[in-house]
This record gives sequence, C-alpha cells and structure tokens, in this order.
Amino acid sequence: MDLLPIDNSQIAKKHGFRSLKLVNVDLDQEFQHQPFGVDYGRLDNGLTYYVRSNPKPRLRAALALAVKVGSVLEEEGERGVAHIVEHLAFSATKKYTNHDIVKFLESIGAEFGACQNAVTSADDTVYELFVPIDKPELLSQAISVLAEFSSEIRVSKDDLEKERGAVMEEYRGNRNASGRMQDAHWALMMEGSKYAERLPIGLEKVIRTVSSETVKQFYKKWYHLHNMAVIAVGDFPDTESVVELIRTHFEGKNSGPDPPIIPSFPVPSHEDPRFSCFVESEAAGSAVMISYKMPADELKTVKDYRDMLVESMFLHALNQRFFKISRRKDPPYFSCSAASDALVSPLKAYIMSSTCKEKGTLQALESMLIEVARVQLHGFSEREVSVVRALLMSEIESAYLERDQMQSTSLRDEYIQHFIHNEPVIGIEYEAQLQKSILPYISASEVSKYAEKLQTSCSCVLKTIEPQASATVDDLKKVVLKINNLEKEGSIAPWDDEYIPEEIVNIKPDPGYIVEQIDYSNIGATELTLSNGMRVCYKCTDFFDDQVLFTGFSYGGLSELPESEYFSCSMGSTIAGEIGVFGHKPSVLMEMLAGKRVEVGTKLGAYMRTFSGDCSPSDLETALQLVYQLFTTNVIPGEEEVKIVMQMAEEAVRAQERDPYTAFANRVKEINYGNSFFFRPIRLSDLRKVDPVKACEYFNRCFKDPSTFTVVIAGNIDPTVALPLILQYLGGIPKSPEAIFHYNRDDLKGLPFKFPKTIIRDVVRSPMVEAQCSVQLCFPVVLKNGTMVEEIHCVGFLSKLIETKIVQVLRFKHGQIYSACVSVFLGGNKPSRTGDVRGDVSINFSCDPEISSKLVDLALDEVVHLQEEGPTDQDVSTVLEIEQRAHENGLQENYYWLERILRSYQSRIYSGDVGTSFKIQDEGRSRVRETLTPSTAQSALRRILPYPCKKQYTVVILMPQASRFKLLRSLFKQNAPSRDAK
Repeated sequence: MDLLPIDNSQIAKKHGFRSLKLVNVDLDQEFQHQPFGVDYGRLDNGLTYYVRSNPKPRLRAALALAVKVGSVLEEEGERGVAHIVEHLAFSATKKYTNHDIVKFLESIGAEFGACQNAVTSADDTVYELFVPIDKPELLSQAISVLAEFSSEIRVSKDDLEKERGAVMEEYRGNRNASGRMQDAHWALMMEGSKYAERLPIGLEKVIRTVSSETVKQFYKKWYHLHNMAVIAVGDFPDTESVVELIRTHFEGKNSGPDPPIIPSFPVPSHEDPRFSCFVESEAAGSAVMISYKMPADELKTVKDYRDMLVESMFLHALNQRFFKISRRKDPPYFSCSAASDALVSPLKAYIMSSTCKEKGTLQALESMLIEVARVQLHGFSEREVSVVRALLMSEIESAYLERDQMQSTSLRDEYIQHFIHNEPVIGIEYEAQLQKSILPYISASEVSKYAEKLQTSCSCVLKTIEPQASATVDDLKKVVLKINNLEKEGSIAPWDDEYIPEEIVNIKPDPGYIVEQIDYSNIGATELTLSNGMRVCYKCTDFFDDQVLFTGFSYGGLSELPESEYFSCSMGSTIAGEIGVFGHKPSVLMEMLAGKRVEVGTKLGAYMRTFSGDCSPSDLETALQLVYQLFTTNVIPGEEEVKIVMQMAEEAVRAQERDPYTAFANRVKEINYGNSFFFRPIRLSDLRKVDPVKACEYFNRCFKDPSTFTVVIAGNIDPTVALPLILQYLGGIPKSPEAIFHYNRDDLKGLPFKFPKTIIRDVVRSPMVEAQCSVQLCFPVVLKNGTMVEEIHCVGFLSKLIETKIVQVLRFKHGQIYSACVSVFLGGNKPSRTGDVRGDVSINFSCDPEISSKLVDLALDEVVHLQEEGPTDQDVSTVLEIEQRAHENGLQENYYWLERILRSYQSRIYSGDVGTSFKIQDEGRSRVRETLTPSTAQSALRRILPYPCKKQYTVVILMPQASRFKLLRSLFKQNAPSRDAK
C-alpha cells in the first residue's frame, strides 16, 4: 500500500470528492519530511528555501522570510529587542535607507501598514510581502528586500531613535483592557518558565532606553541564515528561475561560521490548578477561561493525523453542547467555546472560554466543568458524533474542490509552519483521501475519551475576569471541588438531546416562472424578473469551485421610523435571530445544517433591508430554502428568548460605558452628526423601553414582500441546476396580497446630520487604568450631483493619498505614531437620485497624550500643504498603483463582483439597466485614473475638502482623565505669576 502522495489530481478533479479513492490506512506510516508540491532545498550558507508555482491570484507572489528568533531569546536588558529589530528592518538596511523599502512596496501597490508586513512572537519572527510580478524586476527586488532583512539591517543610533516612537506607540496601544488581560493570562499560563517574562512587545524602559549597540548585538548573534527560510509562492512560469533569484540575492550573505543553537525553554507542569480572579475596570464584560496545558503533539505518522482528527471532533462536539446550553432558559453564559491552541514551541493547551452576565462567573465556571465531567462520565452520543463527522467531511470536501484555487498566501503559511514547527505538508489531495478513509471509522467512544485530557489536576489554569470583583479564589476552588465530587459520585445526568426535524422546508413551494430575462454581456451576468416580482441577477464565475455568494436588498429601513419606534425596531434583527428567523431555533438549525457549507444572515439598515449568503454550489438548494423560510416565517417572541437577548444587550451597554473609547466615539458622532437618536448610543433606559412584539412584527414585515427585492448571485453556478432552484425557492415565495414597504428610493427620509460650519477642537477625558490617546480629525465632504460618479472614485484616491502622506510625516519623519488610517463616510446619505452627497473624510491615529495637539497641527499642515503645493508625481503614481493592484486582485474574487453589481443597482445613475450603470461607473473610474495628476489631485483636494482645510474641521482627542491633584496643580500653574515677570 502506497501512502505517499500520488499524481491522480487530473482524474480526481474530473470525478470530484465523492469519487476520490480511499486509501488503506497504515497508522505507523510516517509522513515524508519533504514538503509536498514545492521546490525545497538549502543553500550552502544554511538558508532554507521553498518555491512553489501557484496561479491564484494571477501575477502575484506571496513571499516570506521566516526566522526562528523570537522574544524568548532576549536577556533581561533586551526585553523588546526582537520586536525592535523587526521595526528597524523596514526603516533602514545596507542597501535601502530612510524607509526606502516602504516606498518601494507602496510604489508597486503593496501596501505597508500596522502588522501587515511582519510579526514577532515569542519563538519566531516572520517578514511577509505580497507583491505583483507582472514586471520581471519586481520579484527580484522583493527577494532582495528579504535578503537585506536576513543580514543587512542597519542599527545605527539615529535609526533607533527615529523608530522608538513608533514602537512605543505600539506598546501603548497594547496596554488597553484587552492587552492587560492577555498579558496577565500569559504570565499565569507560563509561570515558572522564561516565556512568562518575554512578551514580544517588551518593557517600556527597554524600548525607551536600549542602546543601538545592544540591538545590534542581538541581531548579529541570532539572525543566522541556518535559522532562516525564504518562502516564495506565486504565479511563476517555473520554480527554477525563482530559486536562482534566491541564490543570486542570498548566496553572498554570510552569518558567521557557527550558527547559534536555539535553546529550548520548558514550561513546567503542575498538579495543583492555578486560580486567578482578574479585575479589570475597563473589561467588556465578565468572562471565564479554563486552560489545560500539555506537551504539543508531533505530527509525524498517520496515527498522529488520526489523533488530530479525533481531537478536532471532540472540540466540535463539545462546542455544539456549549452553544445549545447558551440558548436554554436562564443560561449560565451568553457564549462558550473550546479550542486547541499552540502556545509556544513545546506547549499547547485546550482553552475553554465563556462570556456571562455580571456576577455570573461562578455559575458559568460550574456549567463548563459539569459539561466536561458529563462527557467523561457518559460520553457523546452517536448522533452528536455523526453531526461532527459530517461537518469535518464537508470542510475537507470544500478544501479539496478548491485545491487548484488556493491562495498563494495560504500555501505560503503552510510552508512557514513546516519550517518553524516542522509540520508536514502532505498536499490537499492526499489529506482528503486520508480524512475520507479515516473519519467514518472514528467512534463516539474514541471522541468521548478525549475528555480525559481535561483534568483540573493536569496543569490546569482557571481564571475569571470581572469589571468589579465578586468571585474569589476560594470560590473557584469550591466550584472545582464540588464538580470533582459530583463526578466521583456519578451524580451528573446524561445529556438530553432535542428533536431535530429532517427537512428545512416541510412543504416545498410551487415554482414561480420567469417574466423577463436580460443578458448583460459587459458584466457577464443575467437578470431575471420572476412572477412574484423579485428580481434576480446572477453571474457565473470560476474563481472558486466551492463558492456561491448572494445578497438581496430592498429599499426602506430604519430611517422611516419615528423616534418612538426606532429603538424597538432596531432590535428586531437581534431578537428575531435569537428565536429563529428561518423557521427553526438556532440550536436546532445548527444540527440541521451539519455537513453543509451554508450561511445566511440578515441586516436592517438605515435605508435598506438585506439578506446575504455564502454556500457551496452543492448546498445552493439549502441556502435558497433558508431564504424562502425567511420570507414565510412569522417570528413570535417568547419570554425566555427575549430575556436572553435583553440580558446580552444590557451587558453590552454596560461594557461600552466602561470603555473609554466608547465615550470618544460617541462624542465624535455627536459633534459631526448631531445628537439625533439615529446616531446616539443606545442607553439602558432605551433598552427598557424596547417592545419585543413590535420588534418582531417589524422584522417580519421587512422580509415579507418579494416584489421589492433584488437579489445578486455570484459564484460557481451551473444555470441548468441553479435556475430550477431559484424558480422554486425564490420564485415560490408567496406574493403579498398588499404592498408592504414599497418605497420609492427618491422619497426615503434622510438621516438628520449636518457637519459643523466652524472649527471644533474637543477633548474627551475618560478614567483609564493606563494612559491611552486617540485622535480623530474630520473634514466635511460635499460631492456634486452632476459629476457624482467621478467624484466618488476621486475621493477614494484622495483619502489614500492623505493616508500615505500622514504616515510619512507622523511616523517616518517624526516617529511619533504606529499607524494612521484615513476613511471616507458617505453612508448617511439616502440613496436618492437627486441632490449632492455629504459626508466626511477622517484621519485617525493614536499617540502619546502629551503631544496629541502638536500631531494634529502637523497633520493639518500636511493636508494644507497638499492643497497649496499639490502632491508629487511619485505620490500620485503610488496611489494609482495601490488602487490598480487592489482592483486587479478584486477582479479574481466573487466578493468583488458581487459588490460591484450591487453598487450598480444601488447607484443613483441606475434607471433600469444595470449593464449601463456598471459601464458608467467603470468609465468614471478610468477617467479619474487617466486624469489624476499632481495638479488635478491638488484641485480636487481644494474642491472636495474645505479650502484651506484649516477653516472648517473637527478634532476629538481621547485623553486620560487627570487626577484631582494634577488638575489642582495645573490650575495653580495657570494662576501663578511667571518666574520671568519683572
């Protein structure tokens, strides 16, 4: 029996997953270390390389330099240095200076951003690039950049000083509630090991004061080519030429004769569980985490792979139970899940986490432990395991069907894991054969037996998180003791399964028929008008074999409601979703959909009601059945379902009130859009006025009349199969006897918002555990109706131009921010075909509170400079290149086409012919690209933004609330006479 990958891909592709041959499973068979499907080797200087040709996406390459060097290798005075090296790599090398690498990436359309191009962990550092390769020199230059990272990073005193501010800002951003909780949990998990004190972000003192010599020594000591691998996966005509490029750029690099041995740092086990009651005043809510640490499993043989499948089935089955418990009467938690997580090189953990109501952590902990004990005593039922088996089979089938359409970035990540963690790469064909051969023979008893690994006496860590202390460590110990005694006594009852119907649709509807059909050759799409009035536009693509996407929309939404009804109706989707908008409770539907790849969701917006779906072509019927159920189900609120939803909503509101960023965001909305109830945050007093009956009645009416809906479908559709399903389940939706929500889009009520006419600079001071500062600088935007198509495209280009320049100034020149984001908001406008479009362009960044106002002024100066002097030729070509590369990638994605067709229907220029609307928008984009020059960009900045921009803008700055002592001291300083006064 041959367990090695075999070349039957062409045969398998023709016959599909269901005809895929089974293999005779030899559990002792070892996987080859040679990774599948890749040109793999090592240069004489020790560098490992992986090169693979992959056509998705076209003319792109995903590159990486993986380095087995992380923060755990740092000495006490170096804590944070591994991360600083990563930053310096993009700042200056021997060949590239003054952030020339970033300029190069942006010039070829490969954006640079926070956490976008590199990441440092405890065990490794990985540099990643995603670049176009439609010009021969681009791939060579990108590989040369990785070669510079390997041994030529420049660590001068000036380089380090320029980058300290950016690193410090990243550190500060990590010191929010979420970061503090993660850091505390990490220290608790790793206690007794060096890992406990080697978080990649490092220490503030080291970031501020470490010398360039110390950073250089760390880099020279550990960055050895023997500890590195270059990975290149892309649309290459051949792999040999790429290997030669790697040789060209790397063979001349040397790291010294003796590569350092990377030491291992064991994490000691402990029989007694560790307990922690973490109080975090800014926490989003109360939560419980239970972690069971154990040595990481090696994946060397088929038996190891089989064990991994059993583990996955166990976690899926446990999560199904957790979900069902969360939907019961008076549940112990709002959500709960279990997962396996690789922590550090020698260690993994099963981690169970739940969110619960305030002062509910003990109840949540007890329920979580009881469920694990229940499985240990009684196991999972055959039905539970069969549901999970179908789910995993569906997942591997989807992966197999799309094996020729895997993205280069995904394949690159597999080879990174092979190098760093020695994970085998066996190829999706062979893995599909293995799973198909193994899964049917994994029994419920095997899956249940995995629960034995979850013992509180085996390196277990139990932790509660609360905004205000209610649980104590003694309380946690009592809960653990109680469950252990119940398990010993056998006093925990077996699991009680609920009834699961066989069919989603009990009585299949009579099919509708096509009233009109129009083919749009420029889109490659077909539009149908059905007998019930619903309009369906579908586009067949071959981007992904296992993907079909769809969205249906109808005009008329929450903006039509009076204030007295708004809050109730805005909760309609949430309340109805908890009850079951597809005719079945969510916990029941979950099992009914087991083994199928299908998701459908709904949204109630200001001006539109939408439903969206994502499914496998083989599950298109199920997806359309769910849409049929959506239109034919009357959701009736039950007392218990409503109680759960409102409890969750109240906890969310309380969490927002604790979060300093919520007060900041609310103030931004209040200043920029007015204090209308549409933009005002929901308060507890609003929730208490919510009428669940009214909410569900509104939701039912929102999805009742098919004649008002347009549905766009894009993906791997076979019309001979899909059309009968569309006619039956979409065409079969009953036509309403009376018009429901028939809105003319020109007559919709607009949201009441108006940007201030003056300059407003406001500071929001919030209590904070650690100082945070966030800035939002906004300018009003008015787009004129006559040139709307071009103006909308133009404002997109301008926002990217402003973002690029702000990063250059505030990060690369002054070194005071980590990242900046420029965004455009035009969503407050009703979809009318008349009138101008109003909105805003906002600049967001975080920084040191002490210099926030100074950085705002620098940002304003830069926008004024662009308006008065204009951008450079290089600035414009960079923005055009970034947009073009994003456009080229999008043309190979179903999501992109779905969005473009929807936008064509919803465009103010649409008047019954979506092909014409699509063409006009395409031509508008082309005209803007063709005419965008430094002078036209300057003119547009003056026309679209206030000119000069300093005459009308708003700034809101989030600052830590000063202590009363500091306030008194600052007041005294203001009133005290100057020392220089004569």
